[in-house]
Amino acid sequence: MTVSDAQLQDHIATLDYPVSRANLIRWGQENGLSTEMLQVLRLLPEASFDSPAELSEALNPLV
Repeated sequence: MTVSDAQLQDHIATLDYPVSRANLIRWGQENGLSTEMLQVLRLLPEASFDSPAELSEALNPLV
């Protein structure tokens, strides 16, 4: 199963926060995220994201 951009946004709200970039990438691999979206996650800064809003803000310029 491949996760679309819209599904990614839905899943962002259900993650346990704070979440690190490494954990996001691992989550994406385990949940069938497309190669393209995994590459986007790899472009995120090495940081911990404290909320869905903070993660979405970091992702918006990348997708």
